[in-house]
Amino acid sequence: MVDALVLAGSRNDGPLRQCSSVPYEAMITIGRKTMVEYVIDALRNSKRVGRIVVVGPSDVPGFCSREDVIVIKARGELMENVSRGVECLPGAKRVLLATCDIPLLTTRAIEDFLDRCGNKSAQFYYPVIPREVVEKSFFETRRTYVAFKEGDFTGGNIFLIDPGAVNRCMEKGQQLVDARKNPFRISKLMGIPFLLRFILRMVSLKEAEEKASDVLGIEGAVVVTSFPEVGVDVDKPCDLELVSKVLDSA
Repeated sequence: MVDALVLAGSRNDGPLRQCSSVPYEAMITIGRKTMVEYVIDALRNSKRVGRIVVVGPSDVPGFCSREDVIVIKARGELMENVSRGVECLPGAKRVLLATCDIPLLTTRAIEDFLDRCGNKSAQFYYPVIPREVVEKSFFETRRTYVAFKEGDFTGGNIFLIDPGAVNRCMEKGQQLVDARKNPFRISKLMGIPFLLRFILRMVSLKEAEEKASDVLGIEGAVVVTSFPEVGVDVDKPCDLELVSKVLDSA
């Protein structure tokens, strides 16, 4: 069993502001629930998930009143909030980290990801989804894809982490988070030789895994998943329209 940490502290001051006036993106309503509630419910419905901590606007009325969820106030940068959330899960050997903006997330997708991670020794597991898998299910969505030897992949928004490794990779981890929407910025963080090979589509998933591990100073593992919903996040009005249609028809 793993514990879970949901990041829900992003203010609603970007493109989604034109769709909803709520102060935080996690509070945007889709159907009868807020975005963060869809993620929480997917986690709660898994028998393999124990405690759930949400880092978000705990002082805002109407935010996440679930009795079986620990809510703490978000402060500072993303990696700082990860560290604070992990501190609320003492004794956890592994923590399943999720962002609040993937309302299509399902319990089945979560458990498949955990199965694929298995009992390996890595300290950080990161899911990627093949382009064809995403486009087969959600052809309308526009995602950022990275070209590898094996094909084009987009990143997912759930991760499995070793709580003890978080503080060791805070600085580099934040740099990678800041560059996550820009494949070339990520490659630059990994060095010019890697960037050149990346441009020529000569980098494999395994090589990227090894390089990321070296940069972060921890052992990482890339996990290829066939569940596109782990990567369909909502950060633009067209994303919100898409997930609203999918959830309405479910």
